[in-house]
Amino acid sequence: MKVVKSLVAGIAMVLASSVCAQQYAGRTEVHPIQSMTLSTAQFLSGKTDGKPVTLAGELRLPVGKPGTKFPTLIAVHGSSGIGINIDRWAHELNSIGVAVFLLDSFSGRGITSTVADQGLLDHLAMLYDTYRALDLLATHPMVDPQRIGVLGFSKGGVASVYAAMDRFNEAYGSKKARFATYMAFYPPCYKYIDDEKVDAKPIRIFHGEADDYVPIAPCRDYVSRLQARGADVSIIGYADSYHGFDSQTLPPKVSLPQAQQAVKCRLEEGAGGSIMNMDTGKPFGRTDACTGVGATVGYNKDAHMKAIEDVKREVKAVFKIESK
Repeated sequence: MKVVKSLVAGIAMVLASSVCAQQYAGRTEVHPIQSMTLSTAQFLSGKTDGKPVTLAGELRLPVGKPGTKFPTLIAVHGSSGIGINIDRWAHELNSIGVAVFLLDSFSGRGITSTVADQGLLDHLAMLYDTYRALDLLATHPMVDPQRIGVLGFSKGGVASVYAAMDRFNEAYGSKKARFATYMAFYPPCYKYIDDEKVDAKPIRIFHGEADDYVPIAPCRDYVSRLQARGADVSIIGYADSYHGFDSQTLPPKVSLPQAQQAVKCRLEEGAGGSIMNMDTGKPFGRTDACTGVGATVGYNKDAHMKAIEDVKREVKAVFKIESK
C-alpha cells in the first residue's frame, strides 16, 4: 500500500511539474512576413511598387506567466545575416523578460551575405521590412504593442536608427504601433532630408571607437544634430573596439579584404531619391573614388560585457522593467 501511495505521489509530482513547465516555459515561434524589395530611389521617393517578397522571423519569448504580454525588441541583422552575436543578445534579453524577434531579411530573397556586394539589398529596404515586422508583432497575443523596440546591427542599424524619422514613419510606418525605442550597434550614419525630425522616443547608438569599416564619426555628427533639436538620443563609443566587437566567435582582430566600404565618402540625400557624393556633386556609385574594399572586424570581450550592461540598463528603463 505504501508503495502504491508513493508511486501515486510521484506521478502527481511529475504531472504538476509538467503543467508548471507548460505554464512558465518560454517558446520559439517562426512567422512569415509579407514585405517588398525597394531600391534606394524607390524608398526615398515614397514608392510602394517594389517587388513583393515573403520573409520570416523567429520570435523568442522568455519564461513568463500565462497571459503575459512581453516587451519585445526586433533584432535586425547586418551584412552577414543572423549571426551568433544576435543569438547571444536574444538570450541576454530573454533573461530580463524581453522577447526578441530575429528578423531575417536575406533568406527569403535568396541572399546569404552582402559583405562583398552591398548592392544586393539596400539597407532602406531592410527598414521597410522592420516596419512590417512591427505590424506583425503589434497584434501578437503575447507581445505588448506599447513596448516594442528595434535593435539593429551594422547594415541593420540603419533600419533601427532611421526608423525614428517622422518622414519614413509617415510613408511606410506601421498603422498599428510605434516603436518605443530605437537602438543600434555600429550603424552607418547618413544625411537624409528632414532626418532631424524624429520620434520623441529614445534613440541609442553603441559603436566601436576603432571601427574602420563603419566609422563612428558620422554617427557622432548625426547625434549632435539631433541633440541640438532636443531629441532623446545618445551614443556610446567603446575603446579599442572594431566592427562586430560583440561577435564572440571572432578573433580579436581579423581583416576582411573583400568587404565593400565607403569610409571616405561624404553622402547626402539629393533630389529624386538619389544619394549624392558631396565631393563629386554627382549621384553616389559603388565605383566612386571614395569607396574601397577591406576592413577590420574583431571581438572585444570587455566592450561586449560593458555593452550588455548598457543595453540592459536602457531596455529596463524604457520598458519599465524592475531589476530582480
